[in-house]
Amino acid sequence: MAEIESYPMHGGQLRQIAERFAIDESQLLDFSANINPDGPSPAVIAALRAGIDDLSTLTEYPDLQQTDLRHAIAMHIGVEMENIIVANGFVPLLEATLQAIKIHNCLLPVPAFVEYRKTFERSEIEVTPHVLNAESGFNYDPAEMFARTHDAILLANPQNPSGVCQDSELMRAIVNKAYEKNTFVLLDEAFIDYAPQHSLTSTTDDFPNLIVFRSVTKFYGIPGLRVAYAVANSVLASSINDNLAPWPITTLASRAVCAALADDIYVGRTINENLHRKVAFEGALKSLGLTVYASGANFLLFCLPADVNPDKFWKQMIIDHHIVLRNCANYEGLDPGHFRAAVRTQEENTRLQKALKDTLSR
Repeated sequence: MAEIESYPMHGGQLRQIAERFAIDESQLLDFSANINPDGPSPAVIAALRAGIDDLSTLTEYPDLQQTDLRHAIAMHIGVEMENIIVANGFVPLLEATLQAIKIHNCLLPVPAFVEYRKTFERSEIEVTPHVLNAESGFNYDPAEMFARTHDAILLANPQNPSGVCQDSELMRAIVNKAYEKNTFVLLDEAFIDYAPQHSLTSTTDDFPNLIVFRSVTKFYGIPGLRVAYAVANSVLASSINDNLAPWPITTLASRAVCAALADDIYVGRTINENLHRKVAFEGALKSLGLTVYASGANFLLFCLPADVNPDKFWKQMIIDHHIVLRNCANYEGLDPGHFRAAVRTQEENTRLQKALKDTLSR
């Protein structure tokens, strides 16, 4: 059995891994965190430098209403400012949402981001897991999901860790069905920037039961700034905002995100580069005999052959090749042997392919 407790709870935990295996952190190549490998936009760096040069960035309190940041987000996704709530990460937004909507139970399709269940449990909300079928591509089946009664359902599009991206028409049909059943839909679109045509962000005024969560850290390569936002109808958005602590975003982070969202050239280049690299990466993994799932995000989920020990494989990749993969052993509803790999640069992806070939041949 895999030593689940020996794996980091999240990707990107290089310090913990470096200490455990006595490897200098700078020598580790991280495929476990799904961050844009090209780094942030030059506009973000310029905004950060200008912010540091402006003494008021440090000596004055951030704008309590986050007016500039919410305006930038509103312009970027095409909604009104009143629909937007900002916070320093997804979890605070989900916690504030759960306080606002007062639900008792939630259907949770799994495998899914581990913080979903943890946040529900802290809020004393009953979770009903709904195991998605890997053989059918982890697709959502509305008939199956609504066969049970629940107050809410938490969905992700694209999903994590599978990367599966559902068509916007299917997602809209699910939200509409939920509305008919008086059920809230909590929709995590943390990776939707890679497939923006499937976002439901602009439909929250049409569906009073829909709350969409978005991230600006992964796609824009700025996870250290901790900025996320949610979108809901104005009444619900106001209620959610009332449950957040004041000043959740620093002035420096706000200025950087405003600059990131305004860089349309960066957005187009990132989408195209990721698609090109992902297609080549997927083909490389399949050539090694691995089961690879279709992904609409910037990562790929793959499964090892049955005769490969997942725990030993994960360790050998670190020890022999200094490559860190996301071992998905702690994802509920996912069989052992599944790993997630971020799409990095072509050179880095090739390095991983060679390391996989070497490790799997032993």
